[in-house]
Amino acid sequence: MSSIPWSKRLLDLTLASLMLVLLSPVMMFVALLVRLFLGTPVWFRQQRPGYKGRPFFLYKFRTMTEARGPDGNLLPDAERLTSFGRFLRATSLDELPELFNVLRGEMSLVGPRPLLMEYLPLYSPEQMRRHEVLPGMTGWAQINGRNALDWPTRFRLDVWYVDHWSFWLDIKILLLTLWKVFKREGISQPGQATTTYFTGNVGDDTTG
Repeated sequence: MSSIPWSKRLLDLTLASLMLVLLSPVMMFVALLVRLFLGTPVWFRQQRPGYKGRPFFLYKFRTMTEARGPDGNLLPDAERLTSFGRFLRATSLDELPELFNVLRGEMSLVGPRPLLMEYLPLYSPEQMRRHEVLPGMTGWAQINGRNALDWPTRFRLDVWYVDHWSFWLDIKILLLTLWKVFKREGISQPGQATTTYFTGNVGDDTTG
């Protein structure tokens, strides 16, 4: 897509507004629990690449502690991710603040997940096409394996979405997302507490 279709933006504004109204008590309760179990800040704020790779600040609920080693550096993610944090990730409750990003037009309800800024130079030209649409709270890759997917497969699914977007595809993805969250599938890659770091393509031309 060369631009953001008005029907997609209307769906985002309508559903995100409705969800914020309906889920505001849940969000306040989660914020209270994060404050109780993890302390402050309650929010996780990080710059991510959006449409056309332009940076924006993504908001989530915190799921990890600020524990540091003797050298003063943060401990590995697996050591800072608490059981409470795992629960938030498994249920996707940590991602509810992204609804504000949707209202601001920085994200869509459906699209490729916004990854890290440092990944941008590592993408192949074909993989970079995932930024031809707004990043999403959920997406085609999320309902087809979520974080359990390897990177090449995830990027292929992201680009497939870019090429096949439709209003009804977004509706389908949203409905299937509810089922996937209920089943708690694909939360992380096998043997990993969090998603493995993307280090670029090694001899893989199938992804571009």
